[in-house]
Amino acid sequence: MEKFDFIAIGGGSAGIAAANRAGSFGKKVLLIEGNEIGGTCVNVGCVPKKIMWSAASMAQDFNLAADYGFNVQKPQLEFAKLVANRSAYIDRLHGSYFRNLDKNHVQVIKGYAKFVDNRTVEVNGSQYESDHILIAVGGTPDIPDISGAEYGIESNQFFNELNELPTSVAIIGNGYVGTELAGTLNALGSKVHMYAKYDALLPKFDELISTNVTESYVKKGIDISFKSEIAEIKKTSDGKLEVVANDGTIIVDRVIWAVGRHPVTDKINISATDVVLNDDGTIMVDDYQNTSVAGVYATGDVIGKMDLTPVAIAASRRLMERVFNNKPTEHLDYQLVPSVVFSHPVAGTIGLTEAEAILEYGEDNLKIYRSTFTPMRYSLGDVKETENLKLITFGENERIIGLHGVGEGMDEMLQGFAVAIKMGATKKDFDDTVAIHPTSAEEFVTMT
Repeated sequence: MEKFDFIAIGGGSAGIAAANRAGSFGKKVLLIEGNEIGGTCVNVGCVPKKIMWSAASMAQDFNLAADYGFNVQKPQLEFAKLVANRSAYIDRLHGSYFRNLDKNHVQVIKGYAKFVDNRTVEVNGSQYESDHILIAVGGTPDIPDISGAEYGIESNQFFNELNELPTSVAIIGNGYVGTELAGTLNALGSKVHMYAKYDALLPKFDELISTNVTESYVKKGIDISFKSEIAEIKKTSDGKLEVVANDGTIIVDRVIWAVGRHPVTDKINISATDVVLNDDGTIMVDDYQNTSVAGVYATGDVIGKMDLTPVAIAASRRLMERVFNNKPTEHLDYQLVPSVVFSHPVAGTIGLTEAEAILEYGEDNLKIYRSTFTPMRYSLGDVKETENLKLITFGENERIIGLHGVGEGMDEMLQGFAVAIKMGATKKDFDDTVAIHPTSAEEFVTMT
């Protein structure tokens, strides 16, 4: 049995980050991945999603071109070419990942790891041992247990199997994935019908985001059924899909499930260890990514704390600093993490929602600032996209505890504001900062 200083189970964002950091410290490292290197983010998540979002944004730009004096006709999208170019880019990323792993002398095995005991895993019939093992196997999309569910596809299949733009599509789900796919497909030309469990999209976000994204989607022609329940999916004689819901029936070319994700802890024989799971199958960890077994750790989507690629990377790198680089207190602070929904328009957020802030601090201790305006980009024509922004402040010094926005540029401007808020910025700090004009970002430092 070969022994390693460190074994990472899962070659996604979390596992790769940990393996490279441990390898850079001169440790003997083994990385195990059964699918493509890069995990969900690179292959069926944020990378291909952002490429599709960019294509959709370009399609929307053609609606503005004539107002700026360009005599252009909206071109036809070659969807298969977009998919092929997207796949080629991801292949190049795979090569980059392997080069970095090789540079850090990380041994990579393609296969599915299963625990033998708290210190041993088995892959492809061979066993490997380590005193330090990271579980970073991520999650996979849920499929509901209803009649005809198999006729629909989930997000993994959307990126792996969809080579033609559907004329019509039903997207079932109103969270991150459903909202992003709906905005992209609508902009690219599909007729989109969404089924939302609640009375708005993105219900876990601040009301400003939830309300404005929902209203924008309706304005763009996306049909949304609120508080809906799907009874069954039927295939028609001509190969289309009939969606039967509590509020009626529609017929579409494709059905996409976006109803949540679950950890794949059931695939690694975790019962052979003493690792404790939460009720939902995620791995129970402390603030330092320790599981209930000393020397066994977990990061990324499998712990169910915050399913974001940069979070997985940051937690894994800090873990390696603590375990192998003599930094005993190093760990990730999961508070004040910025995040973006690549909807159309894009939404960005950091800190508490207004409802959360009221619950934690009391409404009388808060002051809320809002701004609504139309970016200059839309000033020349009839096509308009409104920017909606909010600051939530607490206490006499008006420390900023929440920042939320929907509109053009929120994905890029949020990062800088996140640094300031992480450092404890107040409303006065924002007020004292000279605005950059004319931009969308200046609205955050000129609110009254």
